[in-house]
Amino acid sequence: MNNSAANTGRVLWAGLRALLVLTLVCGVLYPLAVTGVAQLTMPGKANGSEIEDASGKVVGSERIGQRYDLPLKDGEETPAPDLRWFQPRPSNGLGTNSVNTEYSIILSGATNRSGDNEDLITWVKDAKAAVIKDNSTADYQVKPSDVPAEAVTSSGSGLDPHISPEYAELQVHRVAERNKLDVATVEKLVADHTDDRILGFIGEPRVNVLKLNIALKDLVAKG
Repeated sequence: MNNSAANTGRVLWAGLRALLVLTLVCGVLYPLAVTGVAQLTMPGKANGSEIEDASGKVVGSERIGQRYDLPLKDGEETPAPDLRWFQPRPSNGLGTNSVNTEYSIILSGATNRSGDNEDLITWVKDAKAAVIKDNSTADYQVKPSDVPAEAVTSSGSGLDPHISPEYAELQVHRVAERNKLDVATVEKLVADHTDDRILGFIGEPRVNVLKLNIALKDLVAKG
């Protein structure tokens, strides 16, 4: 009995030591090392790729899309888009937080619907009709064939911060009209904020909607 108790004690002590060492290494030292290296080598990305406006105020993240809507009116289930701004991709995949009801948290997610799903087909048709209607002006008529795919479909996360140059250009006339700007000026704004393929061959050309709208806000403020 004494030997058995002693063996049990040694096993428990060995297990406790392993727990303490692993907690120290994996739970303290490793996270501190990774955090330190990240802060030294890529502080912007490590801190969330924050974007500041002209006043130095943080207005969002380069990696997370956001919406530009009007205040929700009585009787509306979803707010109408604020058409002064360039609009991002739809976010039909987003849900609302149902666990912690103290805060109104928007959740990331895809629609998880097949291509022949009736709800998805309805969303796409409605979104396409809205894009045509919202972006047609007195001197510019959007054709159904002009509407790119990402203008009517959400990304896998629902938080894609980019749109294609084609979708940005489709919105130029509407943005220019709403903000009383010259079309050529807004076209140049889009061109200046279009990023090429990474390393020249990875991905597709893209426009970060938040960065573009910050530049648009500065342009409108200058008159």
